[in-house]
Amino acid sequence: MQSHGAVALFVRRLSLRSVLTPDEVVALHELGGRRVSASRGQDLVLPGHGVNHSTLLVSGLLARFDQMADGKRQITALHIPGDMADLHSVPMPLPAWGIQALMPSIVLQVPHVDMRRLAESKPSIGLAFWRDTVVDASILAKWTANLGRADAVTRTAHLICEMGMRMEAHGIDNRTDFLLPVTQAQLADALGLTTVHVNRTVSTLRQECGLVFEQGRVRVSDWTRLAQRGNFDDSYLMLDIRA
Repeated sequence: MQSHGAVALFVRRLSLRSVLTPDEVVALHELGGRRVSASRGQDLVLPGHGVNHSTLLVSGLLARFDQMADGKRQITALHIPGDMADLHSVPMPLPAWGIQALMPSIVLQVPHVDMRRLAESKPSIGLAFWRDTVVDASILAKWTANLGRADAVTRTAHLICEMGMRMEAHGIDNRTDFLLPVTQAQLADALGLTTVHVNRTVSTLRQECGLVFEQGRVRVSDWTRLAQRGNFDDSYLMLDIRA
């Protein structure tokens, strides 16, 4: 995907929750930055290291993570093309989180100074940015609740439902057939499980819901059952709130 295509997806993401005028859409499309290729496992942002840009995913898959003192990591968010993975860093350029490419990826590093200038000159865009960070916070709260209270099968089903719904809402794929080229180890880091437990959980969902991981794609033959198994309610994604 070309950089302008990623910006278009970002505009689509913002437009899910904010009413933007044609002039504001044009201004967003004029955002530019440095295009960077990242290999699988490459860190793009490290916790505690200052940044002067935000990371817009052009293609691939990114993870936001926290890192323990012993070096172990917990994935706290997954980002798909069109996501500004660290929009939060515009007002706070010393992030406590990190960003890693989970597969070969291309990002656009958009200068903070341009983001701030745009938000200041067009307050409605600033509010759209703000709403976008609220959605990220809502997703993080749901992940936290699932990690703390849901069993392994429920949290896995919920994550698959979330990624499918986001892919569909952003016009990238269909919720029942979408690209998600993650390894079991990466899933384990997102779900707070061991790789062995992830394997067993996926096997259970295959039997119960027809969930299939194949060549980096997820296919679901019984979406309704998967959503029920994951106690999935998409209201926390705020897909139908526009202001």
